[in-house]
Amino acid sequence: MPTKLNILKQFRIVLCKTSHPGNIGSVARAMKTMGFSDLYLVNPKSFPSQEALALACGAEDILKKVNVVTSLEIALKNINHVIGFTARKRELTQPHDNVRELSKQLIEEAKNNKIAIIFGNETNGLSNLELQHCHSLGFIDANSKYSSLNLAQAVQIVCHEIRMMSALPGKNRILKKPIKKYVRHELQNGFYNHLEEILSEIGFLKKIQSERLMTRLRLLFNRTQMEKEEINILRGILSEIQKKLK
Repeated sequence: MPTKLNILKQFRIVLCKTSHPGNIGSVARAMKTMGFSDLYLVNPKSFPSQEALALACGAEDILKKVNVVTSLEIALKNINHVIGFTARKRELTQPHDNVRELSKQLIEEAKNNKIAIIFGNETNGLSNLELQHCHSLGFIDANSKYSSLNLAQAVQIVCHEIRMMSALPGKNRILKKPIKKYVRHELQNGFYNHLEEILSEIGFLKKIQSERLMTRLRLLFNRTQMEKEEINILRGILSEIQKKLK
């Protein structure tokens, strides 16, 4: 179990399709000042970049070990719990909580789980496809009349809230339920792909909007926070169905 001193190492910051390389450098600086170091970039428009290095201002070490990947699925490898930050609540969505309240739960979850916090493109935020990978969503309670934050500011606020919560004695963090170890993202995603394959084979996805259905099913199972044994049972059921179909 991670100690108080290294609990922040359980967190991964993921930036999706970042447009401006300077923002990546500023995010690295924001992370380092708060004690975070694990940064993944999903399809950034421009990186490596001298502009990113210039704005890192002493956090070049984070940029040197940053992981640049081609899909969110790769960025979430070995992750147990995924939080997406978005200013607005979507039509089909997960729980949407204030970062201060959310951070209480995240610190406890980090004792047994690797956690990814994902941020979307500077202009459009997280896409619906990216949101499908999130177990829950967070927001920063900003001024409703002017809530505009740049990417690095948003990352720093989130990291600061988590850092402050990590410094509190455990008795000051009130939890609704005990925290278990969640299944890794790639195992859960494998189940979703298997389920979609079966639903396609039996013709169910042809009867209704397939993308919307799979989004709802992902959100349904994301809320349950399945364990490895539960996913194995469900995958076993799907495999037996495939055998019968053949």
